[in-house]
Amino acid sequence: MRAIRVASAALLGLGALALTAPAAVAKSDAAGITPFGFAVVPSTVAAGGQVALQVDRDHGGCRGSVTVSSGVFDTVTIAPRRSSATATVDWDARPGAVYQVTFTCDGVSGSTGLTISGGRPTPEPLGPTVPRGVHAGEGGSAGGFDAGEIGLGVALIAGAAGTAYFFARRRGDVGGVNGG
Repeated sequence: MRAIRVASAALLGLGALALTAPAAVAKSDAAGITPFGFAVVPSTVAAGGQVALQVDRDHGGCRGSVTVSSGVFDTVTIAPRRSSATATVDWDARPGAVYQVTFTCDGVSGSTGLTISGGRPTPEPLGPTVPRGVHAGEGGSAGGFDAGEIGLGVALIAGAAGTAYFFARRRGDVGGVNGG
């Protein structure tokens, strides 16, 4: 009986976690399903920042060159046998705007959105630099998430755990009344 309660709690927790985890590589868009996966990482970037353009070639859906185009960066070509490339977002990209990024391979296209954040990255200095120590405090396990996504994830996990606890306690109380 206890195993059923533990299994139920574990499944609820995994379900909540699955709902909050971002998809690594998208396989579909509004126009339909593509035979290859693709992603823009990160999906939110400041104007002037860099993004990685990734194509899933492991499942054989894309054999040729991949052309990646958007109104926010120059067209990029990913050569066959390569699965990624980088692009630099234009400095004049509008903060808060979502730009379409289209991946085309073997005559099939799919697209995803790229959101421009409000800040601007600091340009790299040209010429010799003075060592200043480690730049810490950014990225880590929360890189790419915003406060709303983190809050939603915490709420879903807490709700799943609370529900599992409630039902586990309720099930334990069913036979606990002594009828003297």
